[in-house]
Amino acid sequence: MNLKEALDFRRSVRVYDKTQSINPEIVKECLQLATLSPNSSNMQLYEFYHITNPEMIKKLAVASLDQTSVSTAQELVVFVVRQDLYKKRAQAVLNFEKGNIHRNSPTDRQEKRIKDREMYYGKIIPFLYARFFGVLGFFRKILALTVGLFRPMMLQVSESDARVVAHKSCGLAAQTFMIAMAEQKYDTCPLEGFDSARVKKILNLPHGAEINMIVSCGIRKGNDGIWGERFRVPFDDVYHNL
Repeated sequence: MNLKEALDFRRSVRVYDKTQSINPEIVKECLQLATLSPNSSNMQLYEFYHITNPEMIKKLAVASLDQTSVSTAQELVVFVVRQDLYKKRAQAVLNFEKGNIHRNSPTDRQEKRIKDREMYYGKIIPFLYARFFGVLGFFRKILALTVGLFRPMMLQVSESDARVVAHKSCGLAAQTFMIAMAEQKYDTCPLEGFDSARVKKILNLPHGAEINMIVSCGIRKGNDGIWGERFRVPFDDVYHNL
């Protein structure tokens, strides 16, 4: 499929054909493609939990309010935000960037570029992602508003803002995954209707992890798999050319 064909094919499937299986290796390959998605500061604060065990799918179906898009699915992918890993991921990016600069930057610019990355990933990013009961976010907000009086400044720096950024990056990865699945003629459905506490317990996730969405996977059950025709508001209602 080309991109338009994949996007036209992709629908949020509510009922899967349980007699048709999908290849878990292909699903895994689609998840590998999802890692190529753009994400904020290349922090990649997410994890993908690929569920193929039927018993675990049953448990997750209960935690997902018994929705048929989960209970009839062949496989599931739980997209998890790991903002709590910001120090580890920032250090990983910094280590890569040092080698990247040595390999690809002009010699006379390498020292400055490395210092810039050390400042950004060693100090700024940890400062932006750190959390302490909202106190650090409030301090960052006051600082940003003060600086913003004198020059353009990013103002979304509270702890809730940082959480939103992490979830947006994870959502981009989930979207790439679903498009990749569509290209393989595999169906998906993104869900936000679930008991996140129960899902975390089933997956044995740490306290700092957050569920972004559950994506069910399979082959749609004929016309019963989707809810009729696709509805979108008129393009002119969302498109603005300035």
